[in-house]
Amino acid sequence: MRTNMNLLFYLKKRSTYKNGPVTIYLRFTVNGRRAETSTGKSCDPNRWNAQAGRASGTKEDTKVLNSYLDKLQSKAQELHQLMTVGNETVTAETVKNRFVGKALQSRTLVTVFEDHNSKMKSLIGRETAPLFAHHGLIT
Repeated sequence: MRTNMNLLFYLKKRSTYKNGPVTIYLRFTVNGRRAETSTGKSCDPNRWNAQAGRASGTKEDTKVLNSYLDKLQSKAQELHQLMTVGNETVTAETVKNRFVGKALQSRTLVTVFEDHNSKMKSLIGRETAPLFAHHGLIT
């Protein structure tokens, strides 16, 4: 299913804000639903261009910040495209989770048991003994 995604970088001031740099957030919007995450960067509100979603100016630190935001935008768009091509469920929240590395791995119950059993088997003789080994039922 084809979905459109919009990205927006914006400053999010706290209610206690007085002055100084403000955290830059990235908002994912898919089908009218929003999810947001911090970029880990901040910018002085006087140097922020809200329409462009980037810092304004020609200083080196501004260029580095804008380059970082460009890379984040490319990464988010690439994830969206991979999810679309892979027929994954694309929502603002799922894209954000993949973006920040919180993608959920779907595992079947059989897979969980197989994983547990193989771990337990590797512990036999080291940290545990086979079940009923003292009765001679399992060798």
